[in-house]
Amino acid sequence: MGKLDQGVAASRGRYHVVPRTLCFITYGDDVLLLRGAPDKRIWPNQYNGVGGHVERDEDVLTAAVREMQEETALDVRNVRLRSVVNVDASDPLAGILLFVFTAEATDCEFSPSPEGTLEWVSREQALTLDLVEDLPLILPRVLSMAADEPPFFAQYAYDEDDELTVTFASDHIPD
Repeated sequence: MGKLDQGVAASRGRYHVVPRTLCFITYGDDVLLLRGAPDKRIWPNQYNGVGGHVERDEDVLTAAVREMQEETALDVRNVRLRSVVNVDASDPLAGILLFVFTAEATDCEFSPSPEGTLEWVSREQALTLDLVEDLPLILPRVLSMAADEPPFFAQYAYDEDDELTVTFASDHIPD
């Protein structure tokens, strides 16, 4: 099957996704969070993991490692896919497919990020911070996963009041 047989041209007008990564780096009992710069378009002054877009010429794992390196300059190991989330941003033709990873830093000395302020915080302290709206649900879940635990799947959508709703696939898939 060649590149023209992949069906991209035939799928114009159908729902498409923008692939992104979200990464949580740990060092001992701490997790590295990024407090968004006050002038950021999205999530100013809120805490999030690091990550970003998947480029055309890379797979999602390579993108996650690249984003962690670019935003922190940390060397990481044990990079693991923890979740895949389909984000319905209410555009009928486009959404986001978010790949959530964890990794362990080999040391705690990071470089400043142009995206905001990086901070090592304890796992418990993390939940008391002004987190991006989905993090109180997923951060404890991903940080408590066993090394060999398979990823979980979720779907984010916004209700009529523009409030985030989260549905986990396990809520709908029979055992």
